[in-house]
Amino acid sequence: MPQKEETFITADKSKIPLKRVLGLPTGILMVAGLMIGSGVFKKIAPMSATLMSQPYILAAWILAGVFSMLGAFMLAGFASTTTESGGVYEYLRISVGNFFSFLFGWTAFTILGSGSIAALAFVFSQSLNTLVHLPEPMQSLQDISIANSIYPFASSGVKIVSVIAICLLTWLNYRGTKNGGLLNNVVTTAKIGGILLLIVLGLFYSNPTVANNSNATATIQYSGTALFSAFFGIMLSAFWAYDGWSNISFVTGEIQNPKRNVPIAIVAGVAIAMTLYVLLNYAFMRVLPLNELAAIGENDIAASVVAGALMGKAGTIVISVLIMICTFGALNACIIVYPRIYYRMAQENFFFKSVANVHPVFRTPYVSIIWSMLWSIVLVLTGTFDLLTNLIVFGGFFFYLLLGWGLIRMKRKGAIISKIFGYPVIPVIVIIFSAVLIINTVIVQPLQSLAGLFLILSGVPFYLYFKKKYGPVK
Repeated sequence: MPQKEETFITADKSKIPLKRVLGLPTGILMVAGLMIGSGVFKKIAPMSATLMSQPYILAAWILAGVFSMLGAFMLAGFASTTTESGGVYEYLRISVGNFFSFLFGWTAFTILGSGSIAALAFVFSQSLNTLVHLPEPMQSLQDISIANSIYPFASSGVKIVSVIAICLLTWLNYRGTKNGGLLNNVVTTAKIGGILLLIVLGLFYSNPTVANNSNATATIQYSGTALFSAFFGIMLSAFWAYDGWSNISFVTGEIQNPKRNVPIAIVAGVAIAMTLYVLLNYAFMRVLPLNELAAIGENDIAASVVAGALMGKAGTIVISVLIMICTFGALNACIIVYPRIYYRMAQENFFFKSVANVHPVFRTPYVSIIWSMLWSIVLVLTGTFDLLTNLIVFGGFFFYLLLGWGLIRMKRKGAIISKIFGYPVIPVIVIIFSAVLIINTVIVQPLQSLAGLFLILSGVPFYLYFKKKYGPVK
């Protein structure tokens, strides 16, 4: 007999605690599920086009994974300071103050979190569309635009399925975090199995063209600072695929024994993703020479081309199904974790008060989940989420830099007395690496970087508004 949900009776729903229902295995699979989306299937093409060298491409995947692992150890240092939800938001709040933590939370709500949900739902629907052609019920309205840049009725079939996917998974997670966690375990296990199959097929595939083609280890066209910039450019592609390693910390308030399990989950999840990413990209380069990978168009998926070479038309179908599974799992995981940031912001009087409410039966931050759903749907309809997330990639490293500084600051103040693995070397490396990557991105992509900075700073007036409206936490 299924257990009846316990009802928590109180007049103030913001005082209802969240339920710790996520164990360590779910935490590990959630980290892997958050990271393994669509990026690893697509990024080999632009990486090959930028720097046609197998050793450098593999080095980019390895170094991006190592950096993510160092970040995981850094977050482990913060895990002893709080058991509250919010993760990076909460760590920034207690280490560098409300202003920077709010900018992170604001960026997550407007762009990073909601944009990731919208993008994953869209890619999921596109993959479904390659298997079963979706009808376009609003095709007659597709040329209607807002400021000649936003076409809400274009690709209406894909957008409708995206909205339905977001709504269904929101409903599932609204009714209990454990439900979403169980679905995550099933889907993540399936996608790891699918990727392993692709890796095995690729590693045992023998292509004489790759073996004899000089493009497999092509002569580098760059030297000096140009090579440095090109290498960091392909690392940005790798970081996009690794993105999500820190997001498990957002649900700290619902993880059992979080001070132990959160850092273990992050380290183990990153290790799984890193191993799969390096092996999969090596397999890609065993099947097709780099010049063919580099020639794959933006609208094509590199993994589909590789699978087509391995298995013919059946390979394209297999990859489409695998990408659907991966994006569906990552979408579910994002819908679980991101609303916890906004919930924690509201608890600290830096978001609308109702967003801190917890459902008396399901013990989930249901108002925050609904807000996240609504804004994600808006981004799906506008179709601007890819632009927004691309603009803001470098912003994530700004917050990682702040986390490194904040950890050193708290340790020197004595606010963290426990021993931290790799301290102070790891936070210093994170600070330096983040600063170098930010500077390089500003130099290489100045307009996009300025636009990303503008989007982050757009939260300043809202910070001042909430600070004036609600004042400090009582």
